Amino acid sequence: MNQISHADSTQAEPFPIDRVREQFPALQQAGDFIFLDNAAGAQVPQCVLDAVQTHLIEFNVQRGGRYDRSLRVDTAMDEARTSTALLINASNPAEICFGMNATSFIRLVSLGIAQMLDERDEIVVTDMDHDANIATWTALENMGAKIVWWRMRDDGNLNVADLRPLVCERTRLVACTVAAHALGSIVDVAGVAAIAHEAGAEVFLDCVHYGPHALMDVQAWDCDYLVCSGYKNFSPHMGFLWGRFDALKQLPTFREEFIPDEPPYKVEAGTFIYENVSGLNAAIGYLESIGRDFLPHNNKTRRENIVSGMQRIRTYEKQLAAHMLNVLKDNGATIYGISEAERIDQRVPTFCFNIADLSPQKVVEEMAHAQIGIRDGHMYAPRLMKRLGLSMDRGAIRVSLLHYNTTDEIDRFDEALKKIIIKLS
Repeated sequence: MNQISHADSTQAEPFPIDRVREQFPALQQAGDFIFLDNAAGAQVPQCVLDAVQTHLIEFNVQRGGRYDRSLRVDTAMDEARTSTALLINASNPAEICFGMNATSFIRLVSLGIAQMLDERDEIVVTDMDHDANIATWTALENMGAKIVWWRMRDDGNLNVADLRPLVCERTRLVACTVAAHALGSIVDVAGVAAIAHEAGAEVFLDCVHYGPHALMDVQAWDCDYLVCSGYKNFSPHMGFLWGRFDALKQLPTFREEFIPDEPPYKVEAGTFIYENVSGLNAAIGYLESIGRDFLPHNNKTRRENIVSGMQRIRTYEKQLAAHMLNVLKDNGATIYGISEAERIDQRVPTFCFNIADLSPQKVVEEMAHAQIGIRDGHMYAPRLMKRLGLSMDRGAIRVSLLHYNTTDEIDRFDEALKKIIIKLS
C-alpha cells in the first residue's frame, strides 16, 4: 500500500498507514470499495466497537444507582468527559456536555442566548457555514436578535479583516465554523475571538468538520462555546458541547427541577446514548495511540500524545490534499474554495467541485458503480450554494478524505473520473 514519507517538524518517520488501516474493520471488509465520503461520517476503529459492546453487555443500565453496574456507567461517563477535555484542551471536564448531536446543542445554546439578549442584540453568522450553524441563529430574529452577515471572500475563505467592522458594542456573539464542511477552508478562529472579545462579544465555534483532521484547542482559540460530532471523529453517532464553565453556568437551559443547575448536568437533559459516549472515549484513545504507539518516541502525557498524533495526521492529510488537488485540476474540475497548491495549509482534504456541465448526480452514480463512495448535492448549505452560483437541486460534488485514506485510492478515483468524463461527455 502506498505510503507518504513526508515528515513533520517532530517526526522523521513515514505515516504508518498500513497499521492505521488495520485498526478499522470496515476498511478490512470493504473489498474494492473506497470511502471518500468521510465528511458525512467516519469509520470507527475496532477499539470503539469493543467499547460499545462492552458497555451494552456488561453495564447497560441507568446511571445514578448504588449497584456496581450503575456505578460503572458513572465511571465511564466521567472517563469520557476527562478524555474529551484532553482532546480539545479544556481546563475542566465539567465543561464537556454529552448529547445526541451538534445541531441540537447549537439550538440549545441559541435558545439560551436568546433569553439573555439586551442592548447586545446582534449575532454575526457567515455564508460559508453548514445551515445548522446559521438557521439556529437566524431563528432568533423572532426573539429580537439582529443578524449580521460575515461574507466569505471570493478566494474561498472567511477573512478576519472583514469581521472587524461588523463587530461593535451591540454584538452578542459571533458564530462560525472552524473548517468549512463543504469547501474544506480553515478559519482563523483565534483571530475571530480576538476581535469578538475586544468588543465584549462571545464566540461560538462549529468544530464538527475540523475535528478529525487537526488539533483542537479551545484555550489557544480563546472561544466561548464549541460543538463537535462524534460520528465524524471515529466514534458512534453522538455529539458534545464545550463551553467556558462560567458561560455554561449563566446559560438558561431547560432542566427538570431535580437536576442541579450546574454544568454539565443542566445541559444534559434526559437520557442520552451512554454506550456511544463510551465509544467516543475509545475513539479519543485511538487518536492518542497514534502519538503513543505508532510513532517512534513516546510522550509523557495523554495530551502530549494527542497533540503528537493529530500533528502527524495533519501532515499526512496535507499530502493527500495536495495529491487530490492535482487530480482534480488534471481532470479540468472547477474547484470551489481554496485551489492553490501554495495555500494547502489553509484547508483540510475536503473538496467541492464540478466537471464542466456534467450532472453531479450522474458523476456520483458512476463513481458508485466503480465502488467509490462520494457525495453530491447542496451539502446542507443553501447560502453557500447561492454564493457559488449553484442551484440547490443540482449542487456540486464533494470528495472528502481522512487519515486512513491512501494515495492509491486517490489514483483509483482519478482513473474512474477520467472514464466517467469520457462516458458522460
